[in-house]
Amino acid sequence: MLLQQARTSSTPTPTTPWIHGAIADVALGWCWLPIAVVLHQVRDSIDSTQAIMALVFALSFMHQPVTLGLVYADPAQRHAHRRLYTWTPFVAAAAILIGLNVSLVLVALMAGLWNAEHTLMQRYGVLRIYGRKSGDSHGRIEKAMLITWLVTALLFLAAFIDLRRMVVRLGVDQTNYDGATMLSRIHGVAMGLFWLGVAASVTLAVVWVRAERRASRNPARRAKWIYAAATLGLLVAVMIDPLAGIGGYVGAHAIEYFAIVHSSLRRRAGGHARPPIVVATRTRVRRTALYATYFALVAVFISEASAAWNGELYKFAVLFFGAMHILYDGFVWKLRTPAVAASLGINQATPANV
Repeated sequence: MLLQQARTSSTPTPTTPWIHGAIADVALGWCWLPIAVVLHQVRDSIDSTQAIMALVFALSFMHQPVTLGLVYADPAQRHAHRRLYTWTPFVAAAAILIGLNVSLVLVALMAGLWNAEHTLMQRYGVLRIYGRKSGDSHGRIEKAMLITWLVTALLFLAAFIDLRRMVVRLGVDQTNYDGATMLSRIHGVAMGLFWLGVAASVTLAVVWVRAERRASRNPARRAKWIYAAATLGLLVAVMIDPLAGIGGYVGAHAIEYFAIVHSSLRRRAGGHARPPIVVATRTRVRRTALYATYFALVAVFISEASAAWNGELYKFAVLFFGAMHILYDGFVWKLRTPAVAASLGINQATPANV
């Protein structure tokens, strides 16, 4: 989860209602749309669909190791949870190896559902950044609403979509096909639960809208509504064209994460203080070189790991870095930490309580 729910007892006075800027925030909120549109346009070509989805999954993998850098390269972060960060990699590696030998299908299903929830919680976290900027405490409503939206979309897939045909078009392995077969068995139950999910989704959306309308007027509220609309649109897209929607869902998560990390690190380094142009230029060049090197190294790793041991090394790496990314994000991105809140553009008088 990118950020955990936070509440504040006083109304913050942010310098800007946006996280990155008006245009950048809107573009990031809706960055799933171009991916989904492209995948929808090539839906009749299995080769094109598989090629684009391969790039999307590669991009998704690339954002996961970044979290380890945020943990192990930060002395303060390491000190805060020293035992956790020391032993978790070994425990996770052992658990993954045991799981792969017990039931590969079960591990794949759990990993997929955990990633779906984690991706939604990142969008929830961004929504709470806007909420903190606008001074509201609607986190509980928003979390329940977003989770209900996601569950309803997943129930739609299980109830109305031929999942086995979908994974065949995606070009995944037998494990994922077996997982889709397992989910197809709950078709009848999912159909009934879907309509309950629709009713709950609408109800919670109405409750949220009413709460938002009663809240004080603030420029950040407009940014929040735009982002909420983008999230709803994304989950609707998953139901309209599952492969296109899933591609947008996965790709947008990685893109937004890179943007959040970049913005946060830039603010922590004092990038908002307008340094001399020469210093700023050198900093941008170093950052660009660092990003280019990182992407190149991860791309080489993906290529080599995919070929090693019939792809087993890459499969393990995806599960391992994915688990570390999801778990560690819950500790790295906490709005109650003043440094984190400030790095995300939140100006507040008192720390928030989780």
